[in-house]
Amino acid sequence: MPSSAPHDLLPPEITVLERGWLSANNILFVGHRDTALVDTGYCTHAAQTVELVRNALGGRPLDRVLNTHLHSDHCGGNAALQQAWPGVITAIPPGQADHVRQWDAYALSYTPTGQDCPPFRADTLLVPGSCVLLGDKPWQVHAAPGHDPHSVVLFNARDGVLISADALWENGFGVVFPELEGEDAFAQVAATLDVIESLAPRVVIPGHGPVFADAPRAIDAARRRLDGFVRNPSKHALYAAKVLLKYKLLEWQQIRMDELAAWAQSTPYFGMLHRRHFGDSPEAAWLQSLADELVRSGAALREGETLHNV
Repeated sequence: MPSSAPHDLLPPEITVLERGWLSANNILFVGHRDTALVDTGYCTHAAQTVELVRNALGGRPLDRVLNTHLHSDHCGGNAALQQAWPGVITAIPPGQADHVRQWDAYALSYTPTGQDCPPFRADTLLVPGSCVLLGDKPWQVHAAPGHDPHSVVLFNARDGVLISADALWENGFGVVFPELEGEDAFAQVAATLDVIESLAPRVVIPGHGPVFADAPRAIDAARRRLDGFVRNPSKHALYAAKVLLKYKLLEWQQIRMDELAAWAQSTPYFGMLHRRHFGDSPEAAWLQSLADELVRSGAALREGETLHNV
């Protein structure tokens, strides 16, 4: 079950709904003026997200939703929250605003990754360089490209609290998706880590995993991990392929290997990763090796022709 208790490292107006890996963490702000939720999880958890938020609000309405970026695990609950609170104002980073208005599931990454996200409306923009009030306090909006070229992080300088999305976790950072598309984005990851270091946060609320206080240690670990990817891009490609597969397994919980192969063949990112980095191995054998690696690492269990999430 997700944790929904206020964290002792955080100001009282903030409640972190720690969700795991299928859904990003949700950060709820309850101020005197209004209430707001940063990031909304994956669509299969949407009903649970609405219930968690409703319980935490204690009868107050949800006034605003903000998305750090538009990957499916960060905005998949938007539509359900908009239905539950029709007056909610939704703010997104500006880079993909047109794709949301026209609802282009391919450009928004949902089709290429084989993931889902119900269409939602965007009412306003979360512009880098601006400030937003959350819990009656000002939060700076900083561009955080790398994992996603349009991502932002939010920083409360008064309390030293950073909402880092997938730019920094306690033990890493998110897949650098532009690199999978052939763009040079590792330098953007490094620049974003520099921005986070310059902010010197006292406490970090990551997109996934628990709230943590030792930002310098996390930044140092992230830089070492990034250096390994820069030196060996195929290592990052393999990491990305396993993440995409594990993520879908989190959603399915179990899948027959023939159904897994059909999904992989219909998911553009898998074909792209295979062609660019692993083309010397037949696609079926490569997919089998990814499943075997998940089993060896303890992230999956194989029973006959069925792969189970662990």
